[in-house]
Amino acid sequence: MDSAQTLLLNQGFEPIKVISWQRAITLLFLGKVEVIEEYGQDIRAISVVLKVPAVVRLLRAFRRHARPVKFSRVNIYARDHYKCQYCGKKAAIADLTYDHVKPRAHGGQTEWTNIVTCCYLCNRKKGGRTPEEARMRLLAVPAQPNWVPAVTIRISLKSVPDAWQDYLYWTGELARES
Repeated sequence: MDSAQTLLLNQGFEPIKVISWQRAITLLFLGKVEVIEEYGQDIRAISVVLKVPAVVRLLRAFRRHARPVKFSRVNIYARDHYKCQYCGKKAAIADLTYDHVKPRAHGGQTEWTNIVTCCYLCNRKKGGRTPEEARMRLLAVPAQPNWVPAVTIRISLKSVPDAWQDYLYWTGELARES
């Protein structure tokens, strides 16, 4: 029971993220969500018995405050569409690294405008040189994005609770996998 999770939806019934059932109960008592679907298990307190929430929906829209996008490895990969900026190969996170366009040994900084997504092969080939010195061409000039990468909820298709089925939108590729 402690590991039960709750799917959080926005006002338009679109999935935002997966939260613990305890967090869902807190949001319910704060008046921030409504319960859409429930699991069969009960939560018992001294004066109340509730069903464990499976799916909850926010009652009010929330505005994300305009903040600069956080500099992080994952956000660099998202900015570059998980593609090596030298050879163009798209890869999984485990097969990617990042590269300083102007090497640190040449005074290059670790910042949005000097870091690109890179595959390991191209990273080794470039070494501690500039792209020009290594005779490699950048596919795009690195810049700080003014958007937050799309939120992706990663869950195993085998572990999706039945109560969530109507609220998750699968691509044809995902549907074939099940």
